[in-house]
Amino acid sequence: MAEVTLGERELDVMAVLWEIGSGTVEDVRRRLPATLAYTTVLTVLRNLEAKALVGHTEEGRAYRYHPRVAQRTAQQSAVRRLVDQFFSGSPEALVARLVESRAVSAEELRRLATSLSRKAKKTKEDR
Repeated sequence: MAEVTLGERELDVMAVLWEIGSGTVEDVRRRLPATLAYTTVLTVLRNLEAKALVGHTEEGRAYRYHPRVAQRTAQQSAVRRLVDQFFSGSPEALVARLVESRAVSAEELRRLATSLSRKAKKTKEDR
């Protein structure tokens, strides 16, 4: 899988496309958290298209843009970069920092423990 690298504005635009599935420049612009000019959103979409992260289809005189990369793929790439760049390649250090730096409910901790247990079991079986 190729690494997916998104700037802040690109991430905002991709988040909208992942949420709505596809949209015109104006559809995306209206749903963004920040007020941006039409031309700014168009430029971001064109940059994302140049990176092969979005595609478009013609819809009358407008283009309808759609994501070409799944949100999960982008998440995996972002987490991998975060772990490598800020936590010396240690996923354990990332999880520890998350747990100690924010309020985590008992239910969230239970789900995390279950997920970790499943991963440990699968890793053991794969050996």
